[in-house]
Amino acid sequence: MKIVIPGGTGQIGRILDRALTAEGHDVLILTRRPRRDRELYWDGRTLGRWAEAVDGSDAVVNLAGRSVNCRYTPANQRAMLDSRVDSARIIGEAVAAAKRPPRVWLQMSTATIYAHHFGAPHDEETGVLGGDEPDVPRYWDYSVDIARAWERAQRDAPTPDTRRVALRTAMVMSPDRGGAFDLMLRLARCGLGGPIAGGAQYMSWIHDRDLVRAVTFLLDRDDLAGPVNLAAPHPQSQRAFMAAIRRAWGIPVGLPATRWMAELGAFALRSDTELLLKSRTVVPGRLQAAGFAFEHSHWPAAAVDLARRVRCRPARTADRPA
Repeated sequence: MKIVIPGGTGQIGRILDRALTAEGHDVLILTRRPRRDRELYWDGRTLGRWAEAVDGSDAVVNLAGRSVNCRYTPANQRAMLDSRVDSARIIGEAVAAAKRPPRVWLQMSTATIYAHHFGAPHDEETGVLGGDEPDVPRYWDYSVDIARAWERAQRDAPTPDTRRVALRTAMVMSPDRGGAFDLMLRLARCGLGGPIAGGAQYMSWIHDRDLVRAVTFLLDRDDLAGPVNLAAPHPQSQRAFMAAIRRAWGIPVGLPATRWMAELGAFALRSDTELLLKSRTVVPGRLQAAGFAFEHSHWPAAAVDLARRVRCRPARTADRPA
């Protein structure tokens, strides 16, 4: 299968590139900084020679978008919005203009589209989309607005011959440097792996190998279109999530942090507390209904596997930053 991956040099792109190439697929990466033969230049906004690769491909998996691991300043929020909407729009134009359009277009989205709450889990059918929740910072609404606009850009694309899937993806847990698990493990190893602001907020996640298996599943299933949650079936409270990481690494205790301490830490890391404090209770309703079986459905065992793989990784890797 010929698969084009716009934005394929980030963490998720590297995970998919490695796995899909190992499975024998012909993978082509679209990036602003091409360095290999399998990479083509694109700017994420305008048509170019890269569109020739889309024409005749079997699938497009669009991962392009500015990283959310940043301070949520107005400028950064605008960049997050524009990079997602522009890339989805231009992919839609390339697919629409293709003489032989791909049969499927998987578009990255985010589980952050769902509302912050502590109640029943969000699946695709009954889940409540976020925005205007009480007792949360109002700038959190902008993350939901970004997610809605991101999905709308794909949904509105005039591509009737191409099946479209929006991947509402939870935090991807892998042993790669710079990823979410790497960051949380470093916090735990520094003694900071305790509950944050009480630790009751839920964290939705997916193991990297299940991510690859789910993407492959969706590439092959012609009957699945629209939003699909990529999340393990058992979300965990932040308190339990970090406790499992500590146990997997053999760390006896983790210091708790108040909300204001989390704000200071996020500022120092040039990140934002929404990533730590928003309660995401997302479950994979459509995947499981279609017969997908997770290999890593429970976080404690998944954390053990990831910790083992971190210990086995080389001291230095050739992976480049997103």
